[in-house]
Amino acid sequence: MYSDPIFGQRRGRRWPLSVAPMMDRTDRHYRYFMRQITRHTLLYTEMLTTGAILRGNREALLGFSACERPLALQLGGDDPAQLAACARLAEAWGYDEVNLNVGCPSERVQEARFGVCLMAQPEQVARCVAAMRQATALPVTVKHRLGIEGQDYADLVRFVRTVARAGCDRFIVHARIAILRGLSPKANRTIPPLRYDEVYRLKREFPELVIELNGGVTTLEQARQHLQRVDGVMIGRAAYDNPFLFARADALFYDDATPPPTRRQVLVAMLPYLEAWLARGLPLHRITRHMLGLFAGQPGSRLWKQLLSQPAPSASVALQRLHEALARLPAAVLDAPPETVPLTPTPA
Repeated sequence: MYSDPIFGQRRGRRWPLSVAPMMDRTDRHYRYFMRQITRHTLLYTEMLTTGAILRGNREALLGFSACERPLALQLGGDDPAQLAACARLAEAWGYDEVNLNVGCPSERVQEARFGVCLMAQPEQVARCVAAMRQATALPVTVKHRLGIEGQDYADLVRFVRTVARAGCDRFIVHARIAILRGLSPKANRTIPPLRYDEVYRLKREFPELVIELNGGVTTLEQARQHLQRVDGVMIGRAAYDNPFLFARADALFYDDATPPPTRRQVLVAMLPYLEAWLARGLPLHRITRHMLGLFAGQPGSRLWKQLLSQPAPSASVALQRLHEALARLPAAVLDAPPETVPLTPTPA
């Protein structure tokens, strides 16, 4: 833990690299798969609403394999008492961090009055953070945008200052504003321009806070460049579309000298997991859909996707196709080490 004279004691460690929470993407099967590629990168659940957790099937929603840690639970909600109850559950279930979503721009989330629309209510976010901080010893973090349409940098500063005083341990800042009307969540990830300078400025003006940058980062080298200005970097869609991108993450960001895995090693490590879940009646595609990008940009990528995407009449046929993929994909690709990332930073 660490502290500063303005905002008080902070909890938790700093994570130079994390994979963003993504709806319909970062479920437990994707996270298990990613753990075969990177052991140390911080992973997140999908956003789970407080109502779903408090009234739903907690094993289905909160369950995870121990190897998925370090793991953060991302919550969606705006009621301090409900968020506090979920924070207690996060600690009881063994999560490493609890995160509040103040960045989702979907209309359904807006109608429920949480997500990015809460950027217009920093005092409410502060009440939520304070309640969660009181309920758990876990770090409490907030993922948010630069603001919403009509706000400026001064509004961002007010938001961060207000929420920091409530005890937020880390701010993960998506370097775009959100446009609440007329743009889909997908368009909100691409159309509002990236404004990295405002995230850098926020870190300069609040050096005592832990500021992490999110948005538009697609390579580890880009992440290394941003880390010259901020405390952490989050990668989203690139981590899903090209997961092997993270094969050198442990060496580059966590000083782990363990040789990085090959794609063959990743697949072989996944086989017992796949067999175990198939035995429990889970359709294979619920797991393999997260693995389609393992050969992104490589010879054999099309064959890999074809084999995994074909409907299988039985679990045994599904597993047979995975073994067929291992036999038919080029050995030069299966056994190649991950691409080397330059170790000398280039000027920012």
